[in-house]
Amino acid sequence: MDVYRAVQTRQSIRAFTEEPVDRAVLERVLGAAARSPSGGNLQPWHIYVLSGDPLAELKKRVGRRIAAGDSGDEREFAVYPPDLASPYRERIADMGARRYGAIGIARDDAAGRARVRAENWNCFGASTALFCYLDRDMPAPQWADAGMYLQTVMLLLRQEGLHSCAQIAWSEYHRAVAETIAPPPQRILFCGMSIGHPDPEVPHPHSIRAPLSETVTFLD
Repeated sequence: MDVYRAVQTRQSIRAFTEEPVDRAVLERVLGAAARSPSGGNLQPWHIYVLSGDPLAELKKRVGRRIAAGDSGDEREFAVYPPDLASPYRERIADMGARRYGAIGIARDDAAGRARVRAENWNCFGASTALFCYLDRDMPAPQWADAGMYLQTVMLLLRQEGLHSCAQIAWSEYHRAVAETIAPPPQRILFCGMSIGHPDPEVPHPHSIRAPLSETVTFLD
């Protein structure tokens, strides 16, 4: 698969089968992804890969909290600005409409949307999950480095015939993740990523990207 094809076919999959992911494949992907660029070659990412019993325990831990009405941990960073301006507000609304509409969840069905969103913490059924941490004293450029690393991982997974879903939602239950992984206290959870084989019985709509004229300016 060439790079263009990997980019075109990468999407956030939100329904996986239980088929396991070969550890040798993950080691190959993560070994190659280590070549991702980072300022000063700091390589600021710290990656934890969960499957089997550890992942099952994490899913149960968060599931029990959700069932008890626990809305999550105190946020350690803002995911979006408090007041999204145009065109970002319209883009996120369109994404939500496509995601929930594809599975028949109406805009005013708050309970249905909550059920669908809770699947984040079941890793959408995936058998493998990756969690990315950074040291708390790392400034914004190192977070950008981690983003480039994660994108590289997702594209390499496509080469291996696998799919993924990067999930900032895991930051909402960062304490549960830390209780399972036991990272050093100086590390902060950036995001999780579900990895596996997509469920062919579930629709996986693509998000629409803005035209180049909205995001790129050429100065010749």
